[in-house]
This record gives sequence, structure tokens and C-alpha cells, in this order.
Amino acid sequence: MSFKIAIIGAGSVGFTKKLFTDLLCVPEFRDIEVALTDISQHNLDMIKAILEKTVEANGFPVKVTADTDRRRALEGAKYIISCVRVGGLEAYADDIRIPLKYGIDQCVGDTICAGGILYGQRNIPVILDFCKDIREVAAPGAKFLNYANPMAMNTWAAIEYGKVDTVGLCHGVQHGAEQIAEILGAKSVSELDYICSGINHQTWFIDLRLNGRKIEKDELIAAFEAHPVFSQQEKLRIDVLKRFGVYSTESNGHLSEYLPWYRKRPEEIARWIDMSDWIHGETGGYLRHSTETRNWFETEFPQFLASAAKPIDPAKRSNEHASHILEALETGRVYRGHFNVKNNGVISNLPADAIIESPGFVDRFGINMVSGVTLPEACAATCMASINVQRMSVHAAVSGDIDLLKLAVLHDPLVGAVATPEEVWQMVDEMVVAQARWLPQYADAVPAAKERLAKSSVKTRDWAGAARRNVRSIEELRAEKSALKKAV
Repeated sequence: MSFKIAIIGAGSVGFTKKLFTDLLCVPEFRDIEVALTDISQHNLDMIKAILEKTVEANGFPVKVTADTDRRRALEGAKYIISCVRVGGLEAYADDIRIPLKYGIDQCVGDTICAGGILYGQRNIPVILDFCKDIREVAAPGAKFLNYANPMAMNTWAAIEYGKVDTVGLCHGVQHGAEQIAEILGAKSVSELDYICSGINHQTWFIDLRLNGRKIEKDELIAAFEAHPVFSQQEKLRIDVLKRFGVYSTESNGHLSEYLPWYRKRPEEIARWIDMSDWIHGETGGYLRHSTETRNWFETEFPQFLASAAKPIDPAKRSNEHASHILEALETGRVYRGHFNVKNNGVISNLPADAIIESPGFVDRFGINMVSGVTLPEACAATCMASINVQRMSVHAAVSGDIDLLKLAVLHDPLVGAVATPEEVWQMVDEMVVAQARWLPQYADAVPAAKERLAKSSVKTRDWAGAARRNVRSIEELRAEKSALKKAV
């Protein structure tokens, strides 16, 4: 088979390498063209060198191109994959730093909450630019696969306003299933069957079967509480499982941001999180992790390049959805996964316009969602709170309506549990002013926001958060890695 795949934001080097390697695990895909595009020529040069080394080592006729001209990269592409982070780490740091001044402590801040909403405001204008290019220069009927967060907002904008065939992809469901398989003593995750449904990062395992045997709530709770690691790392998720009756796909730290109960009091946060790794609830944990990863990659690039010169092992193909979806669409080999699409009645007790994440099957006829899912009422209520925030956030991002943006932030569950309306109004002004270069739709609103900030009497504080760790240096990371090797 010969067709073109374009990857936007290919400078996300590690993730792009994983997607590329997965694609080459499909025997029919070894004559494709992969067009890389990014705003960073430096990052493009690095990832292109790595992928070309992989192609050379395996002797495949795959063509790899790299171009900072996005439209040129998209020309004739049948599939377009996006993994962009608009504003990079600089804007992301403000997503964490500014809300902390108003008492809002986030672990990740890329889905909803104050950081996730502003992340969406930066991303959506760019996503719509992508969609315009796809409509104009990509292959007719091209499919857009969005990996970029905030997943629901980006996918919502691409479908409703971009008018492009779009599916959102995430790996939270797979990671949750791996945990459950481990605590239940399964030899592999293939022994576990599950139906997982909800919205991205708030998806729920509403039916679990181990080798055909249904797993009930009490057995799941007991298994998690008996696990020596997860019982400590997933305290908040286990508490939600006890109260809701079903397990959430999302990590302890991520889930804590979407609920109004666990991060609203600084003195309570330590009770629910674990500091063994960023993902379990550390303040600004993903920002620290992302910064360290970027610094590490820049320093260790020669080693990454050398490791690319290895034969591809299809048995090590990852569980990221992209390659499996393309394989099913192109070959007809059926693939079952969990996909982010417009609801349109798939989940009976969520709105039709919402972007939901739920099971579907892929073949030559496309992505076919399993309809007739009904969430437990508590799960639906929690999802609804986020959906309402997402809807307002998308519409604000498209219209440039700063008042609607403030209302979206005000209605966020965690923000509303911590901040007053006056604080929210000032915080949004401050974030929009700080990130103005990435928010063209708010250009007319920035001068007035600056004036309000100059006159404001709302007090803020200099606060690093309830559970902050410093970014480690390359030397510290190298020493820790060496110590782990010796321990093994």
C-alpha cells in the first residue's frame, strides 16, 4: 500500500517515534510516505534523523520528509495526526503558575480546570487552521486523528467548526485496563474484557470480565487495597471507586483536577496524592516531567539516534490507537478500541453535542461506535459538569468572547470550589494578558484586561502549591538512572 500520512507537531520526538514504529509494524505499510511538520526546524531535524535511521536499519522503502511549511506537508495526505502543544512549555508554565496565585493547585492542567481551559484557547485557533488546510490541500475525505490535549475541546472544535472527519485518541483506557489486569492476577491484559465509557480523562469501567467472569465492585476494591503499590499511588481513585461503584481510567493526579472535592484545601491534598511519581498528584507534576524530559532528550540525543538503528519487532507494537485504526481502515482487519467522537446518542445520558470516549470497532467502513451505553448516574453527573465547561470553552475560543471564557472557568468544578467570582475574573484577565501572543482571538480584549489588572484590588499570593518538587538537572537524572540500573 502506498499513501501519505502527515504528523503535525512531529517535534514531540519520543511520541512521534513511537507512532512511526507502530506504523511500520503493519506489513502493508512499508511503502508509505510519512510527512513530518513542526514549527521547530531543530526538532524536525532530530526526529527526521531518528526515523531515517530506523528505515535504513530495517531496509523499508518508507519515505520520510520534514517541512516547517505545514500546507506542503499536508498536500495529498490521507491521514493527518496531530500531537501539538501550542505555546510549548513557556505557556504551559503560566497555566500552572498563575492559578496557584489564586489557590488553584493543579497536577497536570491540560484537560479542564484553569490551565486546561486556557490550553484549549491556545490550541483551538490552530486546530481550525489545520482543518482549513486539510479541507484545501489534503486528500479528499482525509481523516484527522487528534492526540493533542485538551482532547475533548480540540476534537469538538475540529468537528463542529473545522468540518473535518475527526477522531480523538488517548491511552488512558489502556493504562487503566493494565492496572486492573495486574491487581486481579491476570497473566496479561488480553484476559480482561471491558466496556469503558464517558468522556476523555473521565471514562469509567462500567463492565469488567476476567476470562469471562464478571468482576464486581467489592472484589475490585479489595484487589486495589491489597496491592502494595497501587493502594498508595491511587488513593483518590480508590475512594472514587468506593463511592461511585466503578473505576476511573484516569490517573490519581489527573482525576483529582476534575472533581471539586480533593484538591480544594491545601492541607487535604497530601492525604489523597502520592509523591513517588508526578502522575499521582504532585503540584505541577506534568510540567516538571515535561521540562526534564525535554532537557534529557536534548542532552542524550546521540544515544537516542544510536538506539534507532535496530530491527523493528512487531511483537513490541504499542497500544496507541493510531496504527491499529489505519490498519483496520486500509486492510479490513477489525480493531476494537475506545475513541473520542461526537456523542449523537451513543451514550444515552450525555448530551448529543458532547465529545465522548466510548467503545467502537474499525474496519473498511470506518469507525463504528457501540450505541446504547448508559452511564451510572454519578458518572454521568461528573461528566456533565466537565462537558458544560468544555462547551463554553470551545465557543469562547472560536468567538474570542472573554466574558464567556470567564464563565467557563467559573463553572469549572475545582476552580469553583476554590476561587470567588472576583478572583476568577482577575485570574482569567491575567492569563489572557500573559499568553496574548498565542491568543489572537482575544487581541481586542487584551487592552481592557490590562486596564482592569492595573486597577484591581483582588489579593493574590506567592505560592508554589501544596506538593511541589523542583525540576531535576540532567546530572541528577543521570545519577538516578544509574542508581536504578545498579539496583536491578
